[in-house]
Amino acid sequence: MSPIFSRLAARLRPGRRTVMGIPTLWLWVFFAAPFVILLRLSVTDMGEQLNPFAPLLSHTETDGWQLNLKLSHYISLLVDRDGRWGDTLYIGAYWLSLKYAFWTTVFCLFLGYPFAYFLARAPAHVRPVLLMLVMLPFWTSFLLRVYAWKGILADQGILNNLLLWMGLIQEPIPMLYTDVSMLVGMTYVYLPFMVLPVYATLVKLDPRLLEAAHDLGASPWKAFWLVTVPLSRSGILAGSMLVFIPCLGEFVIPSLLGGAENVMIGRVVWDEMFSSNNWPRASALAVVMILGVVLPLAWYNAKVARQAEKEQA
Repeated sequence: MSPIFSRLAARLRPGRRTVMGIPTLWLWVFFAAPFVILLRLSVTDMGEQLNPFAPLLSHTETDGWQLNLKLSHYISLLVDRDGRWGDTLYIGAYWLSLKYAFWTTVFCLFLGYPFAYFLARAPAHVRPVLLMLVMLPFWTSFLLRVYAWKGILADQGILNNLLLWMGLIQEPIPMLYTDVSMLVGMTYVYLPFMVLPVYATLVKLDPRLLEAAHDLGASPWKAFWLVTVPLSRSGILAGSMLVFIPCLGEFVIPSLLGGAENVMIGRVVWDEMFSSNNWPRASALAVVMILGVVLPLAWYNAKVARQAEKEQA
């Protein structure tokens, strides 16, 4: 290598380290470090001073070396006060959160995929306007949008008054503080997170593939299922993760639109930390929720990486 190229490569290496180092530093400072602190708090005794930097090992003259870990907060998530396993408020909150997150993801996909498909097939000069309509809700406060649904779904709200005026119902239908209000609010809020990744995948789809499928005798519906849907799988997976993960720990929507029975894990963590002032148990709840999301994603990414290596080999 000539001296000129050697000096150029030497100048580029620090820049490359900076480009890679800034995101890595960001992840360590704002994700890894807070998670370690949260993990340390989850194994701390409530009777002690809540210090996440307290040493895990302590030494006394009478007891010698001791491991300062208290796992009772994790055990209490599975065992109630009577010693029964799996019959606790926390298990119910986890299952309820999974149920709402799953159905919200399904509804967002059911509603978002057709719109993303229409958006990708729209003329090029119309797409910016349609994209602006998708992103327009982000220009308004998240809290105000959720409060607006309270005015729409209330017993004396806009929807019930409209149905009464049209003569379709004789008395208001209870819609607020139900499963319906929860799913409507969560689907409305997270629908753009499904539309945008699916659109980004569909807009790059080569239309000649569909023409080839039609030439081979495939009907439009069959070509859609055999060509379009498989090629948009990456967008579907990305949109599903962008919807499912935040829905799992949602706090604002269950608090404003959910009833007393719609207790999701985000509300339970809030109550444990700020109402009961039990920071270790709240930290244990949060750690279990984070690991329940991160570990399956890590397993899936590792599986996809292994499949890609096999295909390349």
